[in-house]
Amino acid sequence: MKDLLFYGVGEKMTRRFGAIVIGSQSLVVFFGALVAYALAKADDNSSHNAYLVVGCVLAVLCILDAGMLRRPWGVTLGWFIQFATLAAAFIVPMMLVVGIVFGALWVTALVQGRKMDQLTREHAGAA
Repeated sequence: MKDLLFYGVGEKMTRRFGAIVIGSQSLVVFFGALVAYALAKADDNSSHNAYLVVGCVLAVLCILDAGMLRRPWGVTLGWFIQFATLAAAFIVPMMLVVGIVFGALWVTALVQGRKMDQLTREHAGAA
């Protein structure tokens, strides 16, 4: 757990890997919002527009966070997005699978990115 980043600015590879994961997640979250909207509308649920708006806001947050990983709170926002994606499973149950997969990818990106940054520093120091 010592290699896991919760707050702060990661180095180059950590930011890149995190941006790839969170940017890709924006597409899946957007399509999940469309599914929630369609299911709610088919059931004559009056909150179908709210599902679409909240899902689109979450997708836009994903895109913004991919660029904001240079800020200390960028990684924290990424964790919030992971938990929000998991919470979307209350509306669309298959979002639980999406949340678990992208949560695992997020953790992997942070851990492996830090390892690669460490290897890069060691290689640069040896040269």
